[in-house]
Amino acid sequence: MSSEYNYLCKYIIIGDGGVGKSNLLLRYAHGQFNPEYQVTIGVEFGIKDVEIGNNTFRIQIWDTAGQENFKSITRSYFKNSICAIICYDITRRDSFDNVSSWIEDCKAQCYKSVHMVLVGNKTDLNERRVVTTDEGKELADKLGISFYETSAKTGENVEKVFEDSLNEISKQIEQGKYDFEDECGISKGTKISKENKKKKKKCC
Repeated sequence: MSSEYNYLCKYIIIGDGGVGKSNLLLRYAHGQFNPEYQVTIGVEFGIKDVEIGNNTFRIQIWDTAGQENFKSITRSYFKNSICAIICYDITRRDSFDNVSSWIEDCKAQCYKSVHMVLVGNKTDLNERRVVTTDEGKELADKLGISFYETSAKTGENVEKVFEDSLNEISKQIEQGKYDFEDECGISKGTKISKENKKKKKKCC
């Protein structure tokens, strides 16, 4: 991976334990899936570079533990996040019911203009579904945030979750919506965009 990028964006994945947060990260960052459930101790981390227009965005993704006894550790990672992915398991009603609590934590701890995405994971287990797609959409509409259903196992919609949100963040950057001095979860890199390179050549 190149050491150069135009923007570094901090993402956080939150939600109850066992909803598939670690596998969402693993699938997106490495194209892999681990069928064995392993409790995340504190946080795990992954990165991926994405090209949008003339810029390279480096997504720094923090996967947090969902268990209550780790919350004092994971809350510190909420700060300065530009995007929060709130995840639940479509086969577990309790994980969906707890979304509101995770949203409240997010609002209290994250950057004021954090981009939030609601994700119902494990569509590969559709025969065991207890939370309907309409319920997920209704909650997301009520919260005014984006909504997707995914399968970390098959990869369904996983890239879409990250890259749709990044496209929206890119638009907000172009519109000057973020204050880079305000620890907004985005920092500038050293890479010169293709557009600015062209301008530099013309000037010479």
